[in-house]
Formats: sequence, C-alpha cells, structure tokens
Amino acid sequence: QVQLVESGGGLVLPGGSLRLSCAASGSIFSINTMGWYRQAPGKQRELVAAISSVGSTNYADSVKGRFTISRERAKNTVYLQMNSLKPEDTAVYYCNIYPYRRDYWGQGTQVTVSS
Repeated sequence: QVQLVESGGGLVLPGGSLRLSCAASGSIFSINTMGWYRQAPGKQRELVAAISSVGSTNYADSVKGRFTISRERAKNTVYLQMNSLKPEDTAVYYCNIYPYRRDYWGQGTQVTVSS
C-alpha cells in the first residue's frame, strides 16, 4: 500500500521561497515518474512539475525558471523548491505518480502567497 505525505507549505510574501517535501511509504521513485500537482479554489488540478525515474524533468510554463523538482531516492522523498513566488501560485499542492492514480492522493499542503 502506497502512502504519500506532503509537507512544507505555509504563508509567504510575494517573491519569497518555500521547499515542499513528498515522503513515500515505499521505493516507488525507481519505477515511476513523480509529479507535483496543485489545485486552486474553483480551478482544475494541474501538473506543475515532473521527474522521471532517470531524472528527466518537465515544468508547466507558468513555473518554469522559478520552481525546481528533485528527488532523494534513498529517502523516498521528492522535493519542490519554489522561488520568486507569486500570488497566483496560491493553491493546495499534492504529489503523485504521473500519470496519477486516484487512490494515491494525499491531503496535500497549502501554499499561500499574499501581502
């Protein structure tokens, strides 16, 4: 049974930074592409960044150049470094494999960017 637990969210000022962590119950990163997703109120959940089993990365145009996804396989953890945060980045952030599995969604972690 796979469990994914997100952490690291919080309230930050525009231009600030946060690092999100996704801890997995098992070593799924060696097989699957992992992704960070986000969902703002009234909007669809969207893929923000992804990292493959061999380390290839992809980013949504809206975060490219500001966010960096990485992994630490030995700790079964995926990170999302978020810099130069904007109010439009405000959302609940989730991790999952890509393509996502419905039963893998965790509770997410809230990121709020506001003055």
